[in-house]
Amino acid sequence: MPAEAGLAVRGVAQEALTNVCQHAPGARVSVRLEYGTDDVGLEVRDFGGRGTPGELAKSGSGYGLPGMRERVELLGGTVESGPHGQGFVVRLRVPT
Repeated sequence: MPAEAGLAVRGVAQEALTNVCQHAPGARVSVRLEYGTDDVGLEVRDFGGRGTPGELAKSGSGYGLPGMRERVELLGGTVESGPHGQGFVVRLRVPT
């Protein structure tokens, strides 16, 4: 995988997991990484939080969903995100 694609995947995973900590503390989380012949897919899904937002909720230091989308689109990839069941899902697909 090209370095730029690897950095994008890592950045989206990190941001999505940070968002879970901020907005759904205590949530069970699933992370799925899939290598295809022409692309890499990532899915980060939470299943609804049970706690109250902690210190991370106040930080606001990440790029958020718009930043994720911009970084990935520059590489010809896509990011989809939205509610899923009681939680939230972020899906990435980036060409290799």
